[in-house]
Amino acid sequence: MIISERIFELLKERGMSQREFSIRTDISQSAISDWKRKKTNPSAEKIMLICNVLEVTPYELLGETESRAESRTEHVLIDTGSDEYDLIEKYHRLSKSKRTRLLGYIDALLE
Repeated sequence: MIISERIFELLKERGMSQREFSIRTDISQSAISDWKRKKTNPSAEKIMLICNVLEVTPYELLGETESRAESRTEHVLIDTGSDEYDLIEKYHRLSKSKRTRLLGYIDALLE
């Protein structure tokens, strides 16, 4: 499932219209319509904003769909421009192998 399909699935689950979503995210309705027609996906800098409005984590939006229901019990909203937001954006730009290395490093720091 592509990101735009997940976004529209979440909009439906929340009973949120495209117009309301557009207003709350300050993303144009035409851009959202383009996603729906599967011509484009949201830009990386919009992901955290979308996650905050839909009350999901980036993993829930970008990750495996079967894990979404399990992690939906706790929502953490992250302000754009915060250190956490920047960290998540950078994490998502890493390759899978570099993500694994980073998580290993974090585990080592926590020990």
